[in-house]
Amino acid sequence: MHIHALRAVPATALLTAVFLAACGGESPDTSGESSPATPAAPAELTAVELEQGIGPVRDLQLAAIDPALVGEGEAAFTTKCSACHKLDERYVGPPLRDVTDRRRPEFVMNMILNAAEMVERHPEIRGMLADYFTPMPVQVTDRDEARAILEYLRQAQAEANQGG
Repeated sequence: MHIHALRAVPATALLTAVFLAACGGESPDTSGESSPATPAAPAELTAVELEQGIGPVRDLQLAAIDPALVGEGEAAFTTKCSACHKLDERYVGPPLRDVTDRRRPEFVMNMILNAAEMVERHPEIRGMLADYFTPMPVQVTDRDEARAILEYLRQAQAEANQGG
């Protein structure tokens, strides 16, 4: 490819192509054998990992929504998540108001705490990467903060379910 052709390609498209190639994009098969339709890594996940995500959080027992924890979670969401996520609209990442209806709480927390491995290995998250083109960075490394963000998202869903 000529250098002039590279200048015509927007930098984001070029970076996306490089990222996707580095993250398991299929390369041409020159061996004459057929290649599998899906990457091998997702098949290695257990049923629990598929349902609850890949990470340290398993079998959460949730009680009633804790307003104090919601406040902490809203502050953390605003600081660490809102640059890419909105509650009700697609942005850099998916809208999150209904995430607690779509995913188990363990899955949400594991995505917050272990985003890199989830992007690399979980088939649903790998599929989302194809839709959103941007992997989620790990910004929250503390389980308590991830739990607070989950509580904020639970409250946002509860408000939607009540119509307000």
